Amino acid sequence: MPDRPPVSQELLDLYDRYAHGLISRREFFNRAARFAVGGLTVAAVVESVQPRYAEAQQVREDAASVTGERIEYQSPEGAGTMGGYLVRPAGATGKLPGVVVIHENRGLNPYIADVARRTALEGYLTLAPDALFPLGGYPGNDDDGRALQGKRDGDEMEQDFIAAIRWLQGHDGCTGRVACMGFCFGGSMTNLMAVRVSDLAAAVPFYGGQPAVDEVEKIRAPLLLHFGELDERVNAGWPAYEEALKSASKEYTAHVYAGANHGFHNDTTPRYDEAAAKLAWSRTVEFLARHLKAG
Repeated sequence: MPDRPPVSQELLDLYDRYAHGLISRREFFNRAARFAVGGLTVAAVVESVQPRYAEAQQVREDAASVTGERIEYQSPEGAGTMGGYLVRPAGATGKLPGVVVIHENRGLNPYIADVARRTALEGYLTLAPDALFPLGGYPGNDDDGRALQGKRDGDEMEQDFIAAIRWLQGHDGCTGRVACMGFCFGGSMTNLMAVRVSDLAAAVPFYGGQPAVDEVEKIRAPLLLHFGELDERVNAGWPAYEEALKSASKEYTAHVYAGANHGFHNDTTPRYDEAAAKLAWSRTVEFLARHLKAG
């Protein structure tokens, strides 16, 4: 990702509150105004924390190394008809293990589509569902995407992601062994999928909120959990979750990345931490291979 001007931790924290619906757009702009110094406008300050998708694409959509297509699948207990992005390594033959990649709280944006392609390159049939499909799909920017996703019913979305896992498990090109990986909202949903889907092969939540501790007993999938040290909002729920995992003798590994913010893997924003993101990804690749490919 090209270098950006430094962004203060205070502004990053303010953006995090806005991005997760804890303050309104108006309040975000009003409070961001105090960072408009040295000739900067408020608009420039706000732009400094926005994603820059075109600058950070690691695997282009038209890359010869992958084959992707937009698909539809049925979610009878959820939205009815759902959509997503299905990617596989180009030229792959035979059945592949599968990974469902769940997006943040703004729909299937270009960053998540790119993560789906990166995952496919590791040898997986990868499905990235779009929770905004029933509302017309990702609208082209994250602010409108957040607003749209806020209109979806949470229980319906949960069913939509369960249906995505089931659809991928039954795909002709899949071995039936399917893991789930998600980021932010998708990390929370990945934790929940580990509770709801008893035959999930593995789960990798990145900085995701925790399920109810009284449901942890239902988890069967091994977990690999990634947290940013500075992510106080999400990390507050981790001690109770970890205690429940230990008490129930669940298989899990958790990593906290020093100095990293919530969203540290997203290489399109100033919260990106290159060292933490690369280490978390290498650990994820090894974990998925061990649980989806071994044996």
